[in-house]
Amino acid sequence: MSGEGTAAEADGENGMDAQAGRVQVVGQYVKDLSFENPNAPGNLTSRPQIELNVDLQARQVEREHYEVELKLRVSAKADDKPAFLLELVYAGLFHLQNIPDEVRNQVLLIEGPHILFPFARRIVADMVRDGGMPPLMIEPIDFAALYRAKAMEMQQMRAGGPGQPDA
Repeated sequence: MSGEGTAAEADGENGMDAQAGRVQVVGQYVKDLSFENPNAPGNLTSRPQIELNVDLQARQVEREHYEVELKLRVSAKADDKPAFLLELVYAGLFHLQNIPDEVRNQVLLIEGPHILFPFARRIVADMVRDGGMPPLMIEPIDFAALYRAKAMEMQQMRAGGPGQPDA
């Protein structure tokens, strides 16, 4: 047998490269939840117009631990009256290892919310149902598109704002 080992042996016993990037979910939790149903029971028979706003934030908690917050704000109106307002901040604590600095924000603000979204979606559906209306099933969100739009917005702000020529 030659002195060369197999690729799996070179990478370690489990076949994983010791330097490969790794993202681990340490925990998930509701950070803030609010539901207002001001016109119940009068609004329970109407079909409200729904408006959804999404915001994402990430921050470093410890050396390799980051918190990602998925903020959802759902407001509904029926006959020009508020039907309900739901605000949810659903967060996750992520352990990142060997993730290069240049892609860390992408991992946190695309992959993080992608992992958290199904759980936040269920909470929204349950809260709206518990408020007396049919469950609201939020359509999947393209977090990569949100990230690109936010990056473009930040780039425009650094360049002097929209509508202004670059220097």
